[in-house]
Amino acid sequence: MRLNLFVLMASSVAVAIPANAAQPQPGTEDEKALYALGVILSRNLQPFGLSATELAMVQAGLVDGAQDKVTLKDPDAYIPKLQALEKTRSAAGAEREKAAGAAYLARAAAEKGATKTASGLVIRTLVPGTGAMPTARDQVRVHYEGKLVDGTVFDSSIERKEPATFPLTGVIPCWTEAVQLMKVGGKSQVVCPSALAYGDAGRPPQIPGGATLVFQVELLGIVTAGDSR
Repeated sequence: MRLNLFVLMASSVAVAIPANAAQPQPGTEDEKALYALGVILSRNLQPFGLSATELAMVQAGLVDGAQDKVTLKDPDAYIPKLQALEKTRSAAGAEREKAAGAAYLARAAAEKGATKTASGLVIRTLVPGTGAMPTARDQVRVHYEGKLVDGTVFDSSIERKEPATFPLTGVIPCWTEAVQLMKVGGKSQVVCPSALAYGDAGRPPQIPGGATLVFQVELLGIVTAGDSR
């Protein structure tokens, strides 16, 4: 769940780091907890796409707020400005992601054995399956790994060493379509344009708005077949 930036910033955080201090490294459990607090705060800052200079200004506000030395007369008056800024920068970031995704999709579609469907997804068989093909009404068991186009892994049942089971009606449209093109025992690479994944909103912080997603999917089985099976 995404935490509210303004609630967190208004919280009384009993730690202040001078702007010119060296980057501290967490050692004790308390230090790790405080570091985790910083990471949680950072997730709410990602949509802004802050430069180093802008990030330093945010840090200054956090330090001053924690020390009760705020210089602005009414910081809350800037909440509408921050909301508008987040919206503008999120939209710009989504457009950059979609441009990068379009280029990736074009390269993926040009790979040997790849198929681009009418909806825009690209699927390429890595290991042919020999079993049944699921329908949209089925529940399936899969192993998968999801990456952004830059190679960043955002989710992996393979890493967790635990297959996932879900109904094909309960996943992103790209998955609903792509898994129906596979046979049990098969493994495929599936490239999902943002319109068939999480759209301009994304799923921050792991998946930015407008992101094209790249999955490696292994169809292990059909757990529950539809009524017509």
